[in-house]
Amino acid sequence: MRRLSSTVVVVAGDRAPDVVSALDGLHNVRAITRGERPAAEVTETVTRARATYVVHDADPLADVGAAWADFFDGTAPTGGLEVAIEAALTGLRGDRLILPDYYVVLDPDDLPATRRHWWLGVLAGAAPTRVVPAPASAAVVGEMLGHLAPGRWWPDDLDGWLRALPQAVPDRVGLPRDPSMRG
Repeated sequence: MRRLSSTVVVVAGDRAPDVVSALDGLHNVRAITRGERPAAEVTETVTRARATYVVHDADPLADVGAAWADFFDGTAPTGGLEVAIEAALTGLRGDRLILPDYYVVLDPDDLPATRRHWWLGVLAGAAPTRVVPAPASAAVVGEMLGHLAPGRWWPDDLDGWLRALPQAVPDRVGLPRDPSMRG
């Protein structure tokens, strides 16, 4: 998986396209909205962009996050999460998808509980400073860009981390494991 010289930020949430498009024109920011384009096409645009910050709304793990939430909400078809994980891994290995340096999650308190656990539990548990909650405001997100904290990158064993997601239970993600509860 490749990493870029620009700081790549995915803005996620219902108002992400509006927030991202409003960031276009900021100094050192290249804003890219997905629209109807496939994620791989957005990835190609992101890799060609030359700016300090490349901000977009094409989350490479969107299908995994939706499948994870559906899995734990009991609304997913059997095997749906596993299929989404394997598709994401294939896209990441083939450089058709790129993990961002940061996720800015808009209005996480307004999300359904399981989706909130995806963002602030699963993803933040894997890379704590790489997931940042924010109000759905281009001014706030634009201001945050220069203040993003460095921290641990996504897990080195991306395959193992993603394939373990069916065991990453909401409300328990990120909690220390009790050694007496081993099975």
